[in-house]
Amino acid sequence: MKATAHPQVETERVIVSEWRFAPGAETGHHVHAHDYVVVPLVTGKLRLEEAEGVREVELQAGVSYARPKGVAHNVINANTFEFRFVEIELK
Repeated sequence: MKATAHPQVETERVIVSEWRFAPGAETGHHVHAHDYVVVPLVTGKLRLEEAEGVREVELQAGVSYARPKGVAHNVINANTFEFRFVEIELK
């Protein structure tokens, strides 16, 4: 099952999308073309499949983090409930 992106804003400088993950949903493997900030809307776990292996991360609602362009991974909802976050890509 695929996670779904819901675009909110796109300008010449940013792209803002809300991502929604049903239980077990995933993004599919992808590489980020821009630096980005993630703002979790709920608290829960995401499973990350990366070149170094698989790991789970605990995210807290409202506690943001940033990552550089070039990050390559598949993101999977490891919860029994819908997981949502806002992603802000910096062009």
